[in-house]
Amino acid sequence: MLVSDFDYDLPPELIAQEPATPRDHSRLMRLHRATGAVSHHRFDALPQLLRAGDLLVFNDTRVLRARLRGYKVPAPAINAPAATEATRRGARVEALLLREVDTNLWEALLKPSARLKPGTALCFASRDGAVEARATPVERTAHGWLLRFFGTDVRAALPHLGEVPLPPYISAQLRDEERYQTVFAQGNADSQAVNMTRTASYLESAAAPTAGLHFTPATLDALRERGIATAFVTLQIGIGTFRPMQSDTVEAHAMHEEAFDIPPQTARLICEQKQRGGRVVAVGTTTTRVLESAANGPTDVRAGVARTSIFIRPGHRFQVVDALLTNFHLPRSTLLVMISAFAQDTAGNKDTQGAHSAQGEDDEDSEGAERDSGAAGDADVASLSGLQKIRYAYSQAIYKGYRFFSFGDAMLIE
Repeated sequence: MLVSDFDYDLPPELIAQEPATPRDHSRLMRLHRATGAVSHHRFDALPQLLRAGDLLVFNDTRVLRARLRGYKVPAPAINAPAATEATRRGARVEALLLREVDTNLWEALLKPSARLKPGTALCFASRDGAVEARATPVERTAHGWLLRFFGTDVRAALPHLGEVPLPPYISAQLRDEERYQTVFAQGNADSQAVNMTRTASYLESAAAPTAGLHFTPATLDALRERGIATAFVTLQIGIGTFRPMQSDTVEAHAMHEEAFDIPPQTARLICEQKQRGGRVVAVGTTTTRVLESAANGPTDVRAGVARTSIFIRPGHRFQVVDALLTNFHLPRSTLLVMISAFAQDTAGNKDTQGAHSAQGEDDEDSEGAERDSGAAGDADVASLSGLQKIRYAYSQAIYKGYRFFSFGDAMLIE
């Protein structure tokens, strides 16, 4: 498949610059993959759109304060006068920490990368200058640099030294950094109350699991009241998740690798759910990646810590995920390829008639809901590809003014 098939034009004003307030007042498009039909809702209607007995699986990773700002430290000149604040700082440097390789050794993106050499002395500082960390690039990696810190325990210093890294397409200043964290993220004061399958290891991320940003404690309460269960996994989201594919074909794209953790209780809940014929609803493409990577079959999901480089493309037969909640993704991204694959794989969606009937009932009961005709019209829906269904849904989203990307609106594909 050509990467250009996954390109589309998006008006810049539809790129969300800030999250909805409150979180669950974002919009929600529902795509029925067996027919291509879409309907439009507000996110807080989700508990009524899902089925009693569903199991929602979330990614509970926390976004690390991984963006550092600093400067090159100039080498002292012979017989130079004592350095002043103005002269001791060289060119500006930024770092985005991707993963901790060892104590004070991180893989990172550095900017400007081309002007840096191994051994260059760097100093990163907090905005108020109260916290500093010295570092030097060690060597280039496939994704950036190995960056060695000295003296300061940089992980312990990150709450004061670093900033939450927003994607480059968000230019607005975020007033509350917690809006780029889910309410159930590891380390949140209230997260333990909703996450009873807490993972043992902290796998922090360079970006948020954005499908989870729409949930509020009230939404989670409403899910429980409807008899919808929840479980949690952790995937360490790297910057590669959002980078556009640079190859000409999808097959030629080299997929990045990420670490994940599935607690034993989550694996057990999923296996029991599949054995009794219930649905597993993945909250986000990152959760989908974890579940499909760890599946030996629909009723056999491996618990534990592992790494995955799975690239879910059209033709993939989904073993665990029955419905997918996600945001609207960047053109030419692997995430757009994944949801096209999911929209195409209707083999596991055997309850087509029941699901379609339930959709009609929900649309009548859901306040403010709208329905559009399907992508096929009178055509044979079996002949439509998943990509065609997604392109139709995205065209409707653009026409109706949905907000796109990390702080944008959501889509439920089932």
